[in-house]
Amino acid sequence: MGTEISTYPNILYIHSHDTGRWIQPYGYPVETPALQKLAEQGVVFRRAFSAAPTCSPSRASLLTGQYPHSSGMLGLAHRGWSLNDYQQHIIHTLRKSGYHSTLIGMQHVASDPHMIGYDAIWETDDSSVARVAPRASEFLLSPPQQPFFLSVGFTETHRPFAPVPVAAGKYCAPAPYLPDTPETRQDMAAFLHSVRTLDGGIGMILEALERSGLADHTLVICTTDHGIAFPAAKSTLTDRGTGVMLIMRGPGGFSGGLVVDALISQLDIFPTICEVARVELPQWLQGRSLLPLLQSSTAEIHDAVFAEVTFHAAYEPQRSIRTNRYRYIRHFAEQQQQRGPVLANCDDSLSKDIWLAHGWQERPQPVEELYDLVFDPGEQRNLVADPDAASVLTDLRTRLTQWMMESHDPLLQGDVVPRPGAMLNDPTQLSPGDPAHRIGE
Repeated sequence: MGTEISTYPNILYIHSHDTGRWIQPYGYPVETPALQKLAEQGVVFRRAFSAAPTCSPSRASLLTGQYPHSSGMLGLAHRGWSLNDYQQHIIHTLRKSGYHSTLIGMQHVASDPHMIGYDAIWETDDSSVARVAPRASEFLLSPPQQPFFLSVGFTETHRPFAPVPVAAGKYCAPAPYLPDTPETRQDMAAFLHSVRTLDGGIGMILEALERSGLADHTLVICTTDHGIAFPAAKSTLTDRGTGVMLIMRGPGGFSGGLVVDALISQLDIFPTICEVARVELPQWLQGRSLLPLLQSSTAEIHDAVFAEVTFHAAYEPQRSIRTNRYRYIRHFAEQQQQRGPVLANCDDSLSKDIWLAHGWQERPQPVEELYDLVFDPGEQRNLVADPDAASVLTDLRTRLTQWMMESHDPLLQGDVVPRPGAMLNDPTQLSPGDPAHRIGE
């Protein structure tokens, strides 16, 4: 095509729901040829983490470059939470340099997408791959106004999954931290089918980008919001909950099949985009550009990354610090934790049913957790009471508190009061589908 190329690189932001790192480039047992090709052409960040293991807070962090408690997104947008200032969304920073912004599909940082301020919203009946991928492809081939910031969001791989034949789970292994049962195998088989569907949609979009003639001048950012929607993953501050896929390809050195093992946060994506696009960085950013990791000028940009949960379906305030070797998690509503896990914050599933049937509800929830990720990458052995880990525990407690103070975390003042009108489940309820109450009623 004879499309005229902009002097600024285009930005194609592709994001999925609840995928974690369960794709082929990270070694998981699922064929994702489009994502594998993107990885081989671009850069794979093996230790990328979201700033929250929940939907709206994690997305808000990426798109504002701030922690959830700094941006205001302490809970879910469809349950009454919002950004303090939608002018801090990245599209407004890019607009100053002439970028035209378009949203297609899922966004999950506003109850009404028009609140965000996109120049255009291409409507779809829903945010599934079947609806969104063709529309995104149509946009890229239109041809689009440049430079553009295109956000393409998919519902996949969020529950509920499309049904798959029982035989699909016959030879499927569950997640390694779940028991191997017919139910967990079937649950994982349905999830992996959703991953393959996601890959097909991403492949369609990337093929359209190639056909448009803009691929070499477009920075592709492919990621997800947080970990998979299985027990002990999504909505937890473990690696299973906050670890995310992140593959980038395009201008700025994002090429060559490079693998980066440095600790990074999704907060780092906003300043990276600004640097690649030669756009001035806003003062509120709390992340750092990824470009030094590609230029061999440094081996790391963080010696630790932080993450948080405040509200999901129910109130469950937690904060975490993750270093190269250790993860420390602090639960703040101590009076609630003695009752066991907050089950309303775990999506309903066959896998959850197995744990519930074997007494998960009665298992105590520790106030503090400390894991040695070298000898215990599965985060199963809590070292808080281990005298040999006392100095590490003291150091990480101090660093977590210092981060909370520097970022003005409201948890330091006590329990966070939910916004009027917010919808919340009681922490004692079993399911996010149980009747919720609206604050102020």
